[in-house]
Amino acid sequence: MPAVQLLLLACLVWGAGARAAQLRKANDRSGRCQYTFSVASPNESSCPEQGQAMAAIQDLQRDSSTQHAELESTKARLSSLESLLHRLNLDQVAGPQETQEGPQRQVDALRRDRDRLETQARELEVAYSNLLRDKSALEEEKRRLGQENEELARRLESSLQEAARLRRGQCLQARVPSQDILPGAREVSQWNLDSLAFQELKSELTEVPASGILKESPSDRPRTEEGNNGCGQLVWVGEPVTLRTAETITGKYGVWMRDPKPTYPYTRETTWRIDTVGVDIRQVFEYNRISDFVQGYPSKVHVLPRPLESTGAVVYAGSLYFQGAESRSVIRYELNTEAVKAKKEIPGAGYHGQFPYSWGGYTDIDLAVDESGLWVIYSTEEAKGAIVLSQLNPENLELERTWETNIRKQSVANAFVICGTLYTISSYSSNDATVNFAYDTATGSSKSLTIPFKNRYKYTSMIDYNPSERKLFAWDNFNMVTYDIKLSKM
Repeated sequence: MPAVQLLLLACLVWGAGARAAQLRKANDRSGRCQYTFSVASPNESSCPEQGQAMAAIQDLQRDSSTQHAELESTKARLSSLESLLHRLNLDQVAGPQETQEGPQRQVDALRRDRDRLETQARELEVAYSNLLRDKSALEEEKRRLGQENEELARRLESSLQEAARLRRGQCLQARVPSQDILPGAREVSQWNLDSLAFQELKSELTEVPASGILKESPSDRPRTEEGNNGCGQLVWVGEPVTLRTAETITGKYGVWMRDPKPTYPYTRETTWRIDTVGVDIRQVFEYNRISDFVQGYPSKVHVLPRPLESTGAVVYAGSLYFQGAESRSVIRYELNTEAVKAKKEIPGAGYHGQFPYSWGGYTDIDLAVDESGLWVIYSTEEAKGAIVLSQLNPENLELERTWETNIRKQSVANAFVICGTLYTISSYSSNDATVNFAYDTATGSSKSLTIPFKNRYKYTSMIDYNPSERKLFAWDNFNMVTYDIKLSKM
């Protein structure tokens, strides 16, 4: 049996397929069951002697020991593999924790970067604030230096004008004996040259030569149709003719005029000008001759006792008529005596932006002159913004007659009166504006018109009619211009 067991063990170790083995069961001669197991030898075709069998069995035992050692080695390797697998499992468990610690370190780094950037931003803000403060200081210094420069320029211009005036005066004294005073001559008033408030701003001409203006005579003035020199309806307005252009911002808006009914010592050439940009308008520049006006040489500067408002002032019969600032009062200022002769409130008249023309400028009360005298154009609450036209007594400013029209004042750009008829302008800025309405005080009726009117410089702030010259005077965006007109036969 030991031999059989050894044979079975050899078969199990070597495995199937290496040798052919057979197990037999049969009764022996005595009738007992007997099991036999045979293995075919790969090298021997027949069984050897018993000694040789024992040697074979010993060889099998050695092979079995060798197989056992190999099995133990395999077990050792398997144990090593199991240990390695265990360590790998431990690494897999620790891996997620390390994965969680990686983003945390990144967040901490980003926070540190954010804190550093915020610190830099605060430092930049402080530096920017310092730069803005320095910039403001430099701009203030620049403004101050600019004002000083303008003051010096004005003083220089004033000195040059005064020198020219003195030269003209010396020439006049050389030509005319002192005891022979010309009947039309007028003493030139003096003013403090150091006071900037009295200085005329430098201006430039021109589209029309002064020589051409001085040659104008009554025969050159436009006549009405069919030779009629009397009143009529407006039928045509000519192209604007520029006499002078103001140079600084104070001359963007203004009013200029000549007296259609001059009194001594003034003539039809005497011209007045008022720049109306500002909050305390008191200066009235006076020019003895048209050439002086064109060249910018005033003979006198009036300082009004009260500031005026709007561009509605006129000169008539030796007096300046104007609206007092922030009031509904009309004031008569006698130019020769430099005294206020009359003051009158226009009953219910809007003022200081309540019922202005469409361009604004506090033009609530607008004075006008025509062949029949002095007029005032305004509106009231009762009229609900419609134009009201009143004729004034030029001496005491009493209202003599009043008409309420159906023309809304704020819908038109400006207005003037010719021969007792009120005319309005459609736009203060369009080059294709029109004289769009006419209200006849004789009949109390109004009608629409389409007479072309050009705003050449795109901002007309004043229009007045001069009946002695039969022209419209206007102030268009720094420019003082005139328009010829034609009237129809009555």
